[in-house]
Amino acid sequence: MSVVTRVIPCLDVAAGRVVKGVNFLNLRDAGDPVELARTYYEQGADEVTFLDVKATVDNRDTMFDMVRQTAEQVFIPLTVGGGVRSTEDVAKLLGHGADKIGVNSAAIARPELVGEIADRFGAQVLVLSLDVKRHEGRFVVTTHGGRETTDLDALDWAREAIERGAGELLVNSIDADGTKAGFDLELITAMREISSVPVIASGGAGAVGDFAPAVAAGADAVLAASVFHNGELTVGDVKSALAEAGVEVR
Repeated sequence: MSVVTRVIPCLDVAAGRVVKGVNFLNLRDAGDPVELARTYYEQGADEVTFLDVKATVDNRDTMFDMVRQTAEQVFIPLTVGGGVRSTEDVAKLLGHGADKIGVNSAAIARPELVGEIADRFGAQVLVLSLDVKRHEGRFVVTTHGGRETTDLDALDWAREAIERGAGELLVNSIDADGTKAGFDLELITAMREISSVPVIASGGAGAVGDFAPAVAAGADAVLAASVFHNGELTVGDVKSALAEAGVEVR
């Protein structure tokens, strides 16, 4: 069975709007999330990911409302992450129409959360989101949207989370994020070698030729944000380039 590579637009959301910056800084408005998600669905996206980048309690209801509206109009898997701290948060997001849930900082703070979510909802629901950067010659995990560096080895943490029940790894390179200089191929290769679950490559897409090398390095799916939001590339452009490079797409 050949594996079809997924193309996933990512919408970083703050206070009900899509935002974009470089290396997680200088966020600027990039549009209405529901409208953008619908546009990407119409362009042939395989999934859409929402990340609540300023996940605060007061922002929560906005996010639930947005997920519900999107799920009513967009008929592809919807992953939602940002500020998920408990199985109750997961239940509520799934109840509003999310298909998968991304967890990051809360799982690092309390690794048992990974198993709790997987046990209650199944591994297929759980996407472990990793914001990774190079630090003193190795890959480490960061938290709080890339602002706080931990001493946690990214590969060790990914391995542990898979054992605890994570169904997918969303591997975002903080070094490459928003730079448009291409995906971090070394990071993707390292994750592929230790992972028994799908790896989603994120961070650094700038041109149509950046995606196939990420797949060659071991990504099962490629995720991008600003190149789509700015209208530089469509989902179709990316799929055509992947197909030309011999990668199977839907």
